[in-house]
Amino acid sequence: QAEVGKPQRNCYNLPGSDFSYGLYIHRTDGGVPEAIGHWNTVKPRPGLVQKMPRDFITMNRGALKAGYTTAQEFNLYYKAKDIRCKGEEYSHLKKSSPKLPPDFTYGITARSSTPFFDLFQHKYKEQWMEQQRALTAAQRGEKKKKVKACETRTTFLRRHPPPAKGESFWHLPRFEKV
Repeated sequence: QAEVGKPQRNCYNLPGSDFSYGLYIHRTDGGVPEAIGHWNTVKPRPGLVQKMPRDFITMNRGALKAGYTTAQEFNLYYKAKDIRCKGEEYSHLKKSSPKLPPDFTYGITARSSTPFFDLFQHKYKEQWMEQQRALTAAQRGEKKKKVKACETRTTFLRRHPPPAKGESFWHLPRFEKV
């Protein structure tokens, strides 16, 4: 039954102070002193010595100098004098790297550094303001060239007035044949 006058508890008790959370591995876990004082480093393996291919050009030359001519003699010479390619000679047969200058860098070149003296003098602001002034002046000049009044009859008559007619007074028709 629930205790009278107290809220019902819905949680578990925490373990004691000697309890450690997480996985404990007996062989490797030495705690903080082990982590600080000991470095588990991997010992470098000795590099696999690659057996270089035979240098048949040198061996054939040596066999000819020794006076061998048949295939059997050549095979015996190969077994007696096993000459292998040197590392440098064999490496260029596999794949040669492109010849690049020593100071070559891949990718996009870095932007040149901004001089602080120009920043302190607000030189870049002044340059931008000059560019904006030149741009607005150019736009004003284009607007003046573009703005043209529409050609209407009124503007045409103002520019080219019709010729003035002589005055003619109105007469009654009966007085016309006088």
